[in-house]
Amino acid sequence: MKKTILYLACVAVPLVYSCTQGNNSEKSAAAKGDTTVSSECYGAIDALDTADLHLNTSSLGKVTGDLSINFHEKGDNIGKVAGSFKGDTLFVDFTFKIGNDNPTIYKNPLAFLKKDGKLILGVGQIETSVGRSYFVKGKPISFDKGRFTFVPKDCKK
Repeated sequence: MKKTILYLACVAVPLVYSCTQGNNSEKSAAAKGDTTVSSECYGAIDALDTADLHLNTSSLGKVTGDLSINFHEKGDNIGKVAGSFKGDTLFVDFTFKIGNDNPTIYKNPLAFLKKDGKLILGVGQIETSVGRSYFVKGKPISFDKGRFTFVPKDCKK
């Protein structure tokens, strides 16, 4: 019985130690560099449809935030965005829900062209493979056909 307890103790101690070390290194990596350097809010109107966008940009160039598109004739698309800039274009994945009682979750790519302080939502061909949607390589994204042009506005606190 004593040998079994000793054996379990010898196995458990390194396991517990290794688990705590991973958490410390993750926490220290987060503490070292990736902090929010800017927070911006935008609004857009297209006829009776409106949209609000709040973006946080980190010191490592990651962009996260919230997007709410309120369609007059359809349900609202409310969710989170996450991505990064490539040149003057912001590419994000938009994860959102549609429906109230039993909402369906969707994840679609979006592209915004930053021009004159505004963000213009682009339109491009999207395909899905292995459950992931993305813009088709080699097919252009049009920023002339987009419905929403987001203009800067004050962030609500």
